[in-house]
Amino acid sequence: MSASADRKWRPETRLVHSGTLRSSFGETSEALFLTQGFVYENSATAEARFKGESPGFQYSRFSNPTVAMFEQRMAALEGAEAARATATGMAAVTVALLGQLKAGDHIVAAKALFGSCRYVVEDFLPRYGIPCTLVDGTDLDQWRKAVRPNTRTFFFESPTNPTLEVIDIEAVAKIAHDAGATLVVDNVFATPLYQSPLKFGADCVVYSATKHIDGQGRCLGGVILGSEKFIQDNVHTLIRQTGPSLSPFNAWVLLKGLETLPVRVERQTRSAGTIATALAGQKKITRLIYPGRPDHPQAALIARQMTAGSNLIAFEIAGGKAGAFRFQDALRIVRISNNLGDAKSLITHPATTTHQRLTPAQRAELGISDGLVRLSAGLEHQDDLVEDVLTALAAV
Repeated sequence: MSASADRKWRPETRLVHSGTLRSSFGETSEALFLTQGFVYENSATAEARFKGESPGFQYSRFSNPTVAMFEQRMAALEGAEAARATATGMAAVTVALLGQLKAGDHIVAAKALFGSCRYVVEDFLPRYGIPCTLVDGTDLDQWRKAVRPNTRTFFFESPTNPTLEVIDIEAVAKIAHDAGATLVVDNVFATPLYQSPLKFGADCVVYSATKHIDGQGRCLGGVILGSEKFIQDNVHTLIRQTGPSLSPFNAWVLLKGLETLPVRVERQTRSAGTIATALAGQKKITRLIYPGRPDHPQAALIARQMTAGSNLIAFEIAGGKAGAFRFQDALRIVRISNNLGDAKSLITHPATTTHQRLTPAQRAELGISDGLVRLSAGLEHQDDLVEDVLTALAAV
């Protein structure tokens, strides 16, 4: 296939065909190369390969044909020049940030982050002399005021986990670039189908491929995307030398997941919208947040920045933690889990799971009350999901 043809394809076609490498056997499905290393025809070939003078694979810790297919397919979907896969989504976040930074640098990040992401910027990086300033991601003045002479990168997720706030990528990217900094965006909740941060000025996009990209609860994975220069300067060598590598088997599973990504996410988003509509106005729901609804606080921004809502809904149950626990325990189809983006509908109580390490005051600042739950709509029939949710709500 030609690169020019690839660029003309629509996302659904890219997700089936982009990056495919076929062996001499001409297999239909992508081949799974379970190998640690590679052999060379002669000593001179090995020398040239390690000098970067001859293309090819050397060692699966940093390059492997199956992993390369996943990277190239993700780059084609995202509209990025390059991509590097990692063992997990958190490895992708950590490498994308740490690869740019050194002791004495400064990072600005949104307060509303997944618990592990917040740990990286608030606790881990400062251990190595990289301080962080946390801001309200929706307040552009806070981004501006947080900039220091040594600020090197901005970081946020949008929509946020778990309260589904949406941050203005284009506006924050401009603030970062005016300050000589880069912008890294965690795009997991929107998926590459509904939001394209690179088009709005982001320098790097990260994903936990564990979520929608696999989408069936099978394996872990992550991916970092950006320009060829960004990846080469900040990501490639760090992955090569430290080894947060994606296994070829997981890469193969993720390639299979990408083939059905549009079908699954579209169905899940439709179900999430239906559930949100069913919950709206229910007396035991004290707060409802869904990016596809006109009453979302950033509805105008969502219309400009995203092409659809999400398969995630956040809502607050009356009665605090006790009410939320009664609701979750009464569900029969939706299962309790801290994961999301799965074929199975899943529900999470952030205050006691993903964000439990934050103090009560920090959770309150982010709008994570004891009654808040986050629901990830799966592939079950939407009417069954609505019935399950409303029946459980009656038990509160």
